[in-house]
Amino acid sequence: MIIVSGEIELDAAKAPRVMDAAKAMMAETRKEDGCISYCFYQSLEDAGTFRVFEEWESLDHLKAHFEAPHMGDWRAALGDIGIARRDIKRYEIASAESL
Repeated sequence: MIIVSGEIELDAAKAPRVMDAAKAMMAETRKEDGCISYCFYQSLEDAGTFRVFEEWESLDHLKAHFEAPHMGDWRAALGDIGIARRDIKRYEIASAESL
């Protein structure tokens, strides 16, 4: 399993525009083959900070996601809005268990 997790920071005044783009991105991505979960969350402490969390069945599924048309739309939206900081990492998980 592949986990993608991290943060995106931007001008808090532009957060409503990000929300619209993020909702569209989540809806389309969740339809993709191999997507287990895909979510954006806005920070309760800083309206300009968003966390992304994704789970994928495989690296090949994640790579296909990067080529999806809605990924291009998302990149364009973020380019128009402007990003102050982006820190997103990919993790490869060998096993998982419920706590």
